[in-house]
Amino acid sequence: MYKLDLPIDLKEKAAIERRRRAEQERQGRIFNSKYRQIGIDKNTLDQQIQDRKWVEELEEKRAAAFAKDAIRNDTIAQLLQRRQEYDERENNRALNEFRALHQQPNAQREWDLNDPDYLRKDVPARVSDDDPRCGIASLQKFQGEDLNARARNQYQKEQLREWSRLQQEDQRRAQQQQHAADQLFHAKQIELDQRAMALQRAEEQCRRDINKSVRNYNDALFREAQERRALKKRQEDYDNYAEMTNMVTSDLLSENPDQAISQFGPHRVVPDRWKGMNEDQLRRIRDEQQSQLEEKKRREEEERQRDQEWDQRRIAEAKAGMIAEKQLERERHGYQQDLHHDNQRLSNEQRNLKAYLDRVVYTNQPTAAYFTQFNSSSR
Repeated sequence: MYKLDLPIDLKEKAAIERRRRAEQERQGRIFNSKYRQIGIDKNTLDQQIQDRKWVEELEEKRAAAFAKDAIRNDTIAQLLQRRQEYDERENNRALNEFRALHQQPNAQREWDLNDPDYLRKDVPARVSDDDPRCGIASLQKFQGEDLNARARNQYQKEQLREWSRLQQEDQRRAQQQQHAADQLFHAKQIELDQRAMALQRAEEQCRRDINKSVRNYNDALFREAQERRALKKRQEDYDNYAEMTNMVTSDLLSENPDQAISQFGPHRVVPDRWKGMNEDQLRRIRDEQQSQLEEKKRREEEERQRDQEWDQRRIAEAKAGMIAEKQLERERHGYQQDLHHDNQRLSNEQRNLKAYLDRVVYTNQPTAAYFTQFNSSSR
């Protein structure tokens, strides 16, 4: 039976992992169109050469450093070996001294069994309640025994008395602190109430002063408004009287025709003073209107004749267009028939070609694995 659980070579595994990582980085550079370039990048090659030289120099320095470390380690190992040999000799000497001083027969664990004076040195099986020799299996100390009951009760009474005294002192101190806190709280409340009352009185006095100032200001505004209205009424009365006087004595009501003559010439008038046109002006206007009417009739007659000519021309062009359209329709129908025949012929040829390719040429259909092998490597 073959042994399959062989250990993995770490160097070979590291080399495979390094080649796999380099291949992934190369694929990332080649398949990424943003960073890929066509041609040789001389700057990158020069940088690679410099990096290679730097790595070689670094390897040489590293080898020299390793050699120095090896020499230093050999020297240190020799010193440590000599020190270890010296320590071993010293340990053996100290062990012999220790055995001579401390490992005598009377210092052994079983000496109490072999001691000839055992009975003279023996002690009672139980000396007190705290005797460390009275263990669980010694049968020397039983539950319910209490040799120090009187001293323990006295100690517990004194301890209870001390606890009671400490609790009373704590309660008295807490009551004093609570009483002081209550007095401080009441004093603070009285101070806050007095301050609130003082603020309220000041606020009421301020509100009264503000209301008084507002009343005085409103009274002054009212008197000022009354004086302004009286002055405005007197001004309006004066303006109305002056306007009535001017209207009565003006040229507008007196129908003076000379008032319409402008200062810029006799051919110009003032619109707001004009009283109407004279007979000569009216006659010239009527003659101008009659000439404009005749000119309009002449233009309408010319427009009618032009429209008639355009209608005749449009009818002739429509007839010619219908004839040309029928001719184009016949040509389009013939072209479509020819195109239909050509498409049928091409369809038959393609159908026969596809059948030939499927039966004869394309007999070995590619699988999905055939397409996934493309663009998967950088080589």
